[in-house]
Amino acid sequence: MSSELKGLDVNIMGREFRVACPADEEAGLLEAVHYLDARMREIRDGGKIIGIDRIAIMAALNITHEFLHLKVSPDFDIGDFKRRMARMQSVMDEVLSEQQASLF
Repeated sequence: MSSELKGLDVNIMGREFRVACPADEEAGLLEAVHYLDARMREIRDGGKIIGIDRIAIMAALNITHEFLHLKVSPDFDIGDFKRRMARMQSVMDEVLSEQQASLF
């Protein structure tokens, strides 16, 4: 596993974010970004939730709910899952930080 961090530009709901990730985990981070983006767009397109911060929180709740109800198989890699969740958390923190910064 490489510990060298690389900067990666990602796009979530039309907004650009620069995140750092280990070079060997780029594919996993991009998968998480695409998943989060799709979930957030679903919520936005549903029309009931307005505001990117609320959409992000609802997406986080939905993803957490999925996680808690996931049937864990013997070959499930909890370490990999934790890394993916940490990356998603990082992306969500960036989104919320950007949203807060744009308010001021």
